[in-house]
Amino acid sequence: MADFQDRSVRHQASVTRTHEIDEGLRAYMLRIYNYMALGVGLTGAVAYFTAQSPTMLAAIYGSPLQWVVLLAPLGVVFFLSAKINTMSASAAQTTFWVFAGLVGLSLASIFIVYTQASIARVFFITSGMFGAMSLYGYTTKRDLTGMGSFLFMGLIGIIIAMVVNIFLQSAAMDFAISVLGVLIFTGLTAYDTQAIKEMYYEADDSETMGKKAIMGALRLYLDFINLFLMLLRLLGNRN
Repeated sequence: MADFQDRSVRHQASVTRTHEIDEGLRAYMLRIYNYMALGVGLTGAVAYFTAQSPTMLAAIYGSPLQWVVLLAPLGVVFFLSAKINTMSASAAQTTFWVFAGLVGLSLASIFIVYTQASIARVFFITSGMFGAMSLYGYTTKRDLTGMGSFLFMGLIGIIIAMVVNIFLQSAAMDFAISVLGVLIFTGLTAYDTQAIKEMYYEADDSETMGKKAIMGALRLYLDFINLFLMLLRLLGNRN
C-alpha cells in the first residue's frame, strides 16, 4: 500500500513538472513569435513609408548611402551574435528593433519594383508557408539536426550564385536561385523552430531566457524575410 502511494506521488509530481515545462515553453515560444512579428511589422512600415518619400528614396538610392543601408543590417546581425552573451536582454531587444528598421530602409525599393497588390499577396502566401513549417518544426518528433548542415550548405551556394549572377544577369539562373531559395528557407523555418524550442531547456534564468528569445526571434525573422523575398522574385508583378 505504501509502495503504491509512493508511486502515485512520484507520478503526480512528474505530471505537474511536465505541465509547468509545457506552460513555460508555450510562453517562451509565444514571446519569440511576438518579437518576430513586431520586427516584421516594423520592417514593413519603414519600407512602405520610405518608399512614399521621394526625398528619402533620392537620399538613399541616389547616393553611396545605399551601400551603407544595404550592408548595415548584416553588420548589426554580426554585432548582436558576437555580443549577445555580454549585453543585457533589454539592449539585445533594442538592437533587434534597430536591425528591423534598417532592413526596412533597405527593402523600400520593393514598393518601386513590384505592385502593392502582388506584395500583399506574396506576404500572405509567405505567412501561410512560414506558419505551417514552423508548426511542423515545433511539433515533429523527428530530429532535424542533420537537415541543418545540408540547408546551410545550400544557403552558401545560393549566396555565391547570386553574386555570380550580378555579372551574368541570367534570367534562368535567377529563376533557379529563387526556387532553391524558397525550398531552403522553408526548410530552415522548420529546423530553426525546433532548434529554438531546444534552446528553452538550456536557459537557467530569466535574463538568459530573454536573450535567447531575441536570438530566436532574429532567426525566424531572417527565415521569414528571405522566404518572402524569394517568393516575391517568383510571384511578384513588376511595375
